[in-house]
Amino acid sequence: MEVSAGYWIGFLVFVVIMLMLDLGVFHKKDTEVKIKEAIAWSIFWISLALAFNAGIYFLFGKAQAFDFFTAYVLEKSLSVDNLFVFIMIFNYFNIAPKYQHKVLFWGIFGALIMRAIFIFAGVALIQQFSWIMYIFGAFLIYTGIHMLVDKKEEGEFDPNKNFIIRKFRKMIPVTDNISDPRFFIRKNGVLYATPFFIALLFIEISDVVFAVDSIPAVLSVSKDIFIVFTSNIFAILGLRSLYFALNGIMGYFHYLKYALAGILAFIGFKMCINEFCAHFGYSFHISNYVSLGIIISLLTISIILSLAFKRNPKGSVSRVK
Repeated sequence: MEVSAGYWIGFLVFVVIMLMLDLGVFHKKDTEVKIKEAIAWSIFWISLALAFNAGIYFLFGKAQAFDFFTAYVLEKSLSVDNLFVFIMIFNYFNIAPKYQHKVLFWGIFGALIMRAIFIFAGVALIQQFSWIMYIFGAFLIYTGIHMLVDKKEEGEFDPNKNFIIRKFRKMIPVTDNISDPRFFIRKNGVLYATPFFIALLFIEISDVVFAVDSIPAVLSVSKDIFIVFTSNIFAILGLRSLYFALNGIMGYFHYLKYALAGILAFIGFKMCINEFCAHFGYSFHISNYVSLGIIISLLTISIILSLAFKRNPKGSVSRVK
């Protein structure tokens, strides 16, 4: 799909304006984001994505619009895993709710830049080396299986054990003060990083890890860089409001990780089998219609099971009566 420079510039200007309004106008003060406000913002971001999707339909056609919608739903579902990490990070560093939006804003801002780099690099690699689809697919299958069997508990989460965090602490001293929401403070002529910056740094690191999974997955839907880029950006822009909307009930969706594992494994299989059939001239092809159906089905089943079977404190589950 040929997209002129004007569309790219217009979209990037739109993203910058929305980010400026978000932090500079709507969330200028450090206040806790209430559930009703978060839900309203989530609806707003989803509505913007759907409006953009409609624009793609009228400008570029039905096929491109469906690819955008599928990529958006896929990225949105995979990004839910980020929300669990956000919760653990803020709980670990005791970041007050009224300061969380600021940390997430800059975390999302950094994620937008890194995702752009990943997307352009990924598309360039696929165009140059088509066989890399097998590597991406195999990696997603491995990640899905690893997520399925991973037994780590929330209590084992410790950002300070991360290699980059440990190296950063050796270069710059870190204060334990969480009453001042600045990322850096200066005391007695010495520059200190605050827990807010360490939390931000870990959010950025975690997004790089998630991007390694999500970008190849979205590339299985479309290799059109405009579709991949815009769907990814819209999904990330709505991630903060989705976090605040679901923060209090995320613990109920304990079967969600199995759905995400299944989605990753399926997408990995799709990438490998489609590339294999295309290379050897077979007509078999797993379409995006099938992909979207499986993604929505797995998410729906996991949510129903999570609500039907309540997890006990010791980790066992019981039937909700």
